[in-house]
Amino acid sequence: MAERMVGKPAPRFEMDAVMPNKETKKVSLEENMKNEKWTVLFFYPMDFTFVCPTEITALSERYGEFDDLDAEVIGVSTDTVHTHLAWINTNREDNGLGELNYPLAADTNHRVSRDYGVLIEEEGVALRGLFIINPEGELMYQVVFHNNIGRDADETLRVLQALQTGGLCPANWKPGQKTL
Repeated sequence: MAERMVGKPAPRFEMDAVMPNKETKKVSLEENMKNEKWTVLFFYPMDFTFVCPTEITALSERYGEFDDLDAEVIGVSTDTVHTHLAWINTNREDNGLGELNYPLAADTNHRVSRDYGVLIEEEGVALRGLFIINPEGELMYQVVFHNNIGRDADETLRVLQALQTGGLCPANWKPGQKTL
């Protein structure tokens, strides 16, 4: 039986990542918490696939909006930083990513994917999972779904904004609307 994660401290992580400037650096939840940032952590199955670049680039194109909301976006797969860099250095027209505005982290030992409950053990890849963590390190939102479906940047931003209101947001709530 799966254990509930929402409302509890998020599993801590530190991973090597390819940064927007293409350097390799560590990313961690602790660093985001120290900087009083929200964390939008998303998992995807693997580099050089078909659905993944559509959602990764869509989130990158909206990165300024996440930044305006004091949120750090981190993409994660079980691929290496070398594979991430090769994919970033591949043009979008050739199924690559091109320039990105946030880091892609490498969970090569599968620890973080396992801690967040998204690892498909027999394949060594992650399901698509999205986790929003507040600056205090509390996991506020999680959704995990089949790898055939890409996530929606609008919905991710909407949920982040709803969480940041601190209020009760009714069904179909949109930013700028009243809370309950």
